[in-house]
Amino acid sequence: MSATSHARRGRRTVARHGELRSPSPVSFLLKIVGIVASVLLVSGAGVAAYAATDVVASFAEGAVELEGQGTVPPDIGAIEGGVDLLLVGTDECEEEYAYLFGDRCTGADAEGQLNDVNMLVHISDNPRRVTVVSFPRDLMVPIPSCTREDGSTTSATSKTQINAAWGYGGLSCVAKTVKELSGFNIPFAAKVSFGNVINITDAIGGVDVCIGNGGIKDIYTGINWPAGERTIQGVEALQFLRTRHGLENGSDLARISNQQQYMSSLARKLVSDEVLSNPATLYKLATTAVDNITPSQSLTNPMTLVQIALAVKDVPFEDIVFVQYPVLTDPADSNRVVPDYDSAEQLWAALQANEPIEVTHDQDQTGGVIVADPQPTEGATDPATPDPNATTDPNATPAPTDTPVALPQNIPGQNAAQQTCSAGNVRAKG
Repeated sequence: MSATSHARRGRRTVARHGELRSPSPVSFLLKIVGIVASVLLVSGAGVAAYAATDVVASFAEGAVELEGQGTVPPDIGAIEGGVDLLLVGTDECEEEYAYLFGDRCTGADAEGQLNDVNMLVHISDNPRRVTVVSFPRDLMVPIPSCTREDGSTTSATSKTQINAAWGYGGLSCVAKTVKELSGFNIPFAAKVSFGNVINITDAIGGVDVCIGNGGIKDIYTGINWPAGERTIQGVEALQFLRTRHGLENGSDLARISNQQQYMSSLARKLVSDEVLSNPATLYKLATTAVDNITPSQSLTNPMTLVQIALAVKDVPFEDIVFVQYPVLTDPADSNRVVPDYDSAEQLWAALQANEPIEVTHDQDQTGGVIVADPQPTEGATDPATPDPNATTDPNATPAPTDTPVALPQNIPGQNAAQQTCSAGNVRAKG
C-alpha cells in the first residue's frame, strides 16, 4: 500500500482534523530539552564536560543523511548565524505503549508510519530568538522527489498530505518537503516516536497545565479532568497532548494550540530552580531525551549539540514563540487544508530579517486554548513598576527596541511567557 493511500485511508480530518486515535504529541520537540540539558551539564551544573559526550554518544547509531542539505561545522562557543532544525514525530506503535492507542496499533491501521507532527525550529542570529512553526498533518503540499534508504527515488507529487512524506523517503524526505515549503535550508533534523513523552515528563517531575471551560472529557484518550491547574506526567501527559475531542471545537488545529500551552509550560519548568539546580535531574533528563531518537548525521557531534544549546539558553520567554503554519480550507476536500502562501510569506520574511514577531490571532478563537489570567507570584514585582533601588549597568547590552511584526490573524500561536488554559469541552456540553 502506498504512503498516500495509507494516509487517505486512515486520516479523515482537518475541518475536524485528525483521526480519533492519532498519537502525534509533541514528544519529539521535547527532545530538544536533551540539547539544552547537555550544555547545562557542562556549564551550569558543574558536571564534567565528558558527560555531554556520554549522553549523546548513542545518537550516531542509525543517524540519517539529509539529502541536499548543508551542514554547519562545529566550533567552540555558540553556533554562529541562524539555525534551522526540523523535529518530526511519527506514529509508530512501540510495544510498550501500543495498548494506549487501540485500533491504531492493533488493527488495519497498524502498518506503516506517518509523520503526523512536523515542527521547524528557527533560531535566529543575534539577537537570538526562537520560533517554532507547526505544520498541520492534514496540510496538502507538493512533495519533492526523494531518495529512499535502498537508493531508489520517488516521483515528485504536486499535492499530497504532508504526513505521507515519511513514506516517500523517511526523515530526509520530510526535511526536503519542509525546506521547499519554507525556503529555509535545514541542516539538522531529528525523529522520535510518541511514547517518549511519558519518559520526558517523568524525568522532570511533570509539567503544570491549566484546564479551562469547566474541564476536559474525552473518551478516546481516557480523560475526565475538572477545570483548574493540573500537574501531568507519564501517561497523563500523553493523553493531554493527544486530545482533540476534549477541546472546544474538536479540531486538529485546536490540538496544536493546546500543545503549545504544554510547550510553554515545559520551557518555564526547565529553567526553574527545581530543574536547573538539580544535577541529577538534568542528567536524567538528558539521558532520557536522547533515548530512541533518530537524528540526522549532522546532529551526532556532541559539540554541535552544545553549540545549539549555547545559542538558545539565554533567549527570554517572550522571544520563544510557537506558531501554526497558516492554512486555508482545501477547496477540493473540506477535511484537508492547503497553504496560505501570502500569510506564510509574511512569517518567513520576518524570520529571515530576524524581526520580532507578534501573534495577533485571538487565543480565545482557536478552540484549543483560552487566555489565562494568572495570579502574580507572591512577592513578585510588577514589571511595569520601576524599582527605585535599581542601578544601571553602563556596560549592559541595551534592550532591543525593535517593533514586532504583527503576523496575519490566521497564524495562531503564543510565546513561552504567556499562560493559557485548555479550552475544555465540558462547559460546551453542559
